[in-house]
Amino acid sequence: MNIVIVESPAKAKTINKYLGSSYEVLASFGHVRDLPAKNGSVDPEDNFKMIWEVDAKAAGRLNDIAKSLKGADRLILATDPDREGEAISWHVLEVLKEKRALKDQKIERVVFNAITKQAITDAMKSPRQIDGALVDAYMARRALDYLVGFTLSPVLWRKLPGARSAGRVQSVALRLVCDREMEIEKFVAREYWSLVATLLTPRGEAFEARLVGADGKKIQRLDIGSGAEAEEFKKALETAGYTVTTVDAKPARRNPQAPFTTSTLQQEASRKLGFAPAHTMRIAQRLYEGIDIGGETTGLITYMRTDGVQIANEAITQARKVVGEDYGNAYVPDAPRQYQTRAKNAQEAHEAIRPTDMTRRPDAMRRKLDNDQARLYELIWKRTIASQMESAELERTTVDITAKAGSRMLELRATGQVIKFDGFLALYQEGHDDDGDEEDGRLPAMSQGENLKRKDLAVTQHFTEPPPRFSEASLVKRMEELGIGRPSTYASILQVLKDRGYVRLEKKRLYGDDKGRVVIAFLENFFRRYVEYDFTADLEEQLDRISNNEISWQQVLKDFWRDFIGAVDDIKELRVAEVLSALDEMLGPHIYPPRADGGDPRQCPTCGNGKLHLKAGKFGAFVGCSNYPECRYTRPLAADSEASADRVLGQDPDSGLDVTVKAGRFGPYIQLGEQKDYAEGEKPRRAGIPKGTSPADVELELALKLLSLPREIGKHPETGQPITAGIGRFGPFVRHDKTYASLEAGDEVFDIGLNRAVTLIAEKAAKGPSRRFGSDPGKALGDHPSLGAVALKNGRYGAYVTAGGVNATIPAEFEKDSLTLEQAIALIDERAAKGGGKGKVAKTKPEKTKPGKTKAAKTKSAKASKAAASDEADAAKPPKKAAKKTTAKPKSDAASKARAPVAKAAKTSAAKPAATPKTEAKKSAGKAR
Repeated sequence: MNIVIVESPAKAKTINKYLGSSYEVLASFGHVRDLPAKNGSVDPEDNFKMIWEVDAKAAGRLNDIAKSLKGADRLILATDPDREGEAISWHVLEVLKEKRALKDQKIERVVFNAITKQAITDAMKSPRQIDGALVDAYMARRALDYLVGFTLSPVLWRKLPGARSAGRVQSVALRLVCDREMEIEKFVAREYWSLVATLLTPRGEAFEARLVGADGKKIQRLDIGSGAEAEEFKKALETAGYTVTTVDAKPARRNPQAPFTTSTLQQEASRKLGFAPAHTMRIAQRLYEGIDIGGETTGLITYMRTDGVQIANEAITQARKVVGEDYGNAYVPDAPRQYQTRAKNAQEAHEAIRPTDMTRRPDAMRRKLDNDQARLYELIWKRTIASQMESAELERTTVDITAKAGSRMLELRATGQVIKFDGFLALYQEGHDDDGDEEDGRLPAMSQGENLKRKDLAVTQHFTEPPPRFSEASLVKRMEELGIGRPSTYASILQVLKDRGYVRLEKKRLYGDDKGRVVIAFLENFFRRYVEYDFTADLEEQLDRISNNEISWQQVLKDFWRDFIGAVDDIKELRVAEVLSALDEMLGPHIYPPRADGGDPRQCPTCGNGKLHLKAGKFGAFVGCSNYPECRYTRPLAADSEASADRVLGQDPDSGLDVTVKAGRFGPYIQLGEQKDYAEGEKPRRAGIPKGTSPADVELELALKLLSLPREIGKHPETGQPITAGIGRFGPFVRHDKTYASLEAGDEVFDIGLNRAVTLIAEKAAKGPSRRFGSDPGKALGDHPSLGAVALKNGRYGAYVTAGGVNATIPAEFEKDSLTLEQAIALIDERAAKGGGKGKVAKTKPEKTKPGKTKAAKTKSAKASKAAASDEADAAKPPKKAAKKTTAKPKSDAASKARAPVAKAAKTSAAKPAATPKTEAKKSAGKAR
């Protein structure tokens, strides 16, 4: 018997059918070991010794593999053909050695680029050993990510309350987005004018020509800077006679693009299909692992994590045959096209992403795939086939025209392009980020010396525009150009930046949010070298050299760690006030825009005497008045936050009251009327602004709709109880009694009908009660020193920890799935100290650490290793006690309740005022963002 190990069960199922009864294919379900989330998992003092911990879920699967090996002849490690795949095989082998599950079995490593019978059969004939250099490169990358996250994240938590974490590559990607935001804010528009004449040939054919010169001098795009200058040229052109000076027609060829790599697939799927990179990779994974076609599961594309652009000779032959059959021999080039990879690391430059069988045309496969799978498969198929098609033949024509007006000689130019033979363009043309058409139109036939007539003259004012924000596709492209990270990690990097609230995606563009901009400002001030593009790219090159067995992985880590830990030690001595002062200066143009009246942009708009400064609360940074607590003015960081707050949208047609967008401690919201318009004890009606909607984009129509929520859709036909629609902390929903069902489309909340609502309620009821609202037995974490068992549970209002009748909400800054016992005890003790629960808590002794550090504070370091689990993994958050050093302590449990989102405030019609000026300032710090 031969035991074969792969990553996924889908892959195992497919391969099992190909290999026959003498093989048993088992899945590891991805990585089986990782660095534990605790101090010392990587020890720089012991030559970067790494401690690996078997994942709890993987332990059972590894036991099954060990049992299957009894009596087996061979162990075949067949994980993916990249560095991660090599690492998984190595981890599995190391664990089996520790279990002493290996006796005399032969150990082999096989790789295949596609899950087809032929590819797998060929791979089994060419086994090798585990590539030690690839494993070393994996360990170096893993250790770097761990050390950066483990070391840097606690510094962020202490010096920049509200910040979540920082990663090695993730931070540099964030800097790209934030630098672009700064460019846009600093941009000053410049006026310029263009003059375009519509001219007629003697045969009456019209075309356009642009003014490009005057009196022997060239006119560039921005040279005509005022209306007065444009008017002078206009007068001259209106009286001028036009003559063709030269006609230059040159043939040109356009070659097809290479087949897809991981990066180019993500970019093109984003441009043409609107897919996020993470979504593209999920679909590609499914197409690679196999789809049931004709009763047999078959891999439809080759491996989707690759830097290579070359494809196998047999695939080239097949592609050329398909071109000839579908388009004719004229579209088949004389010789096969060969593409060279630009990847620096040839060892990881595998075959490009292509269909495993070119004859599986998209139209035939569409019936066997879901919509997104079919669209991505078609994109991959077309790109691959087009890469083996004949070049397009073009003719590019430039016509120079002289316009003589008295003593003045003006020059105009017309350009055009004609496709003589479409070649690969008949099948495929690469998309562009700006969705613009770069091609010029076709020009009519003209000859030198021919006289032309003016039909029209367009004089147009323009203003230069700032550089566009990155789309996901253009950011991936820029990261690849700079050599930052690896294409296989781009999707997860972008997802983490969005999940952490560092960036947001609006209208397919990435915006740097305040939280992300403050983090980058901090890193650029105090760790500038480690967010420099060249430094990160050079480090990636060293990692590639490790995988080529050129340098030692420990030496790379030593060189990095020596300078990095020195920078960390330097920042530890700085006070939070000093850090905020530096960031306040750096972010000044973003935070304090020039005032229209020329006044001091830092002057407090409420008291008029205080100065605005950057402050920090446990929910993040915000802008506040220096006269606090006498003046409680606060606002978010964004320079446009003033414009988007306290803005009257119009009047409610029913009540006649003003409908206003306001900025509150929970963030922006909509309010109907003012307090004076309501009876004593009654509060103004309020509504939250849905997530993803900018306050500046809210108009009266949307505001009135939001104020109408929750709305009754109708009565349930069986129970007679009302069904309502509203927006809550988890998004839009419909509700019947205690059953909540989410709505997929946000706008549906305003117009969903009764039949649709009843269906959603029934489907939700059929799934059973949600754990979020139902009774949850919880996850056992350990024992409290005096309250007994500690459990992590999911409640109606989110996750919490409980022990001995004391329930403590888990703040948003924490990752509940990786919460440690020490952190849970700290939260429970703090809750009990405020009078929460029935139990009496015995004081726990702090660990013996450096002066001023308690055990609760120290647990932040343990959480940092979770941030280092991967550069793209969500990092852990600091315990609540640590945040108390820089934020006022709430005087009641109102602090935790105030964390409810804006939508919840809207549901209850009014948001409660803060108990004190301190709590008001503190809440607005984080929730206004």
